Amino acid sequence: MSGLLDLLSSSTGQQLVSGVASQTGQPEGKTAEVLAVALPLIMGAMKKNASSPSGAQSLMSALNKNHDGSQWDNIGQVFSGGVNDSLKKDGAGILGHVFGNKQSTVENALSKQSGMNTSTIAEILKIAAPLLMAYLAKNKNQSNVNDANGLTGLLGNLLSGQSSQNQSLINSLLDADGDGSVLDDVAGMVLGSKKKKDGLGGLMEGLFGK
Repeated sequence: MSGLLDLLSSSTGQQLVSGVASQTGQPEGKTAEVLAVALPLIMGAMKKNASSPSGAQSLMSALNKNHDGSQWDNIGQVFSGGVNDSLKKDGAGILGHVFGNKQSTVENALSKQSGMNTSTIAEILKIAAPLLMAYLAKNKNQSNVNDANGLTGLLGNLLSGQSSQNQSLINSLLDADGDGSVLDDVAGMVLGSKKKKDGLGGLMEGLFGK
């Protein structure tokens, strides 16, 4: 099973990058850099939330009811004529669920490191989130995952395909101080604090050439 960064180099992943870049008016290279951080970050937050039985059941229900993987298989059609408002509304709901009140912190962090404004970052995330859910649904169906334990295992397998640096980013960003609070340290790690600068901050500087 390939990891999410491998995904971006696939033909479907390239369609995703090209479509998001066209939708937001950004260069494809810079869009790919943002997605390389954003996709595992969103999925890592999903995995964090799914660590509780209720969280896992909520994600499983969403995948069963609203995401069957077809959007991923027909990603070209998603961007044909422009992304519709219903997909972005779906994305906003997903982001609000997985990031909670830390969503603006994530957007600010990605904006600072990429040089894109926060409204563009927000747009990228709203488009990427439901398509990532479609990718997850496709893998769930292919792996015959039918329960919460299987789902958390699937998320772990998808994330384990990351490079060691990117896996460190996910682990550090989701719970940098080990207190169980999702994304509580992202501001300090990315927005100027010396705290754990060699973690997320160092990796993002490498990704974005800062």
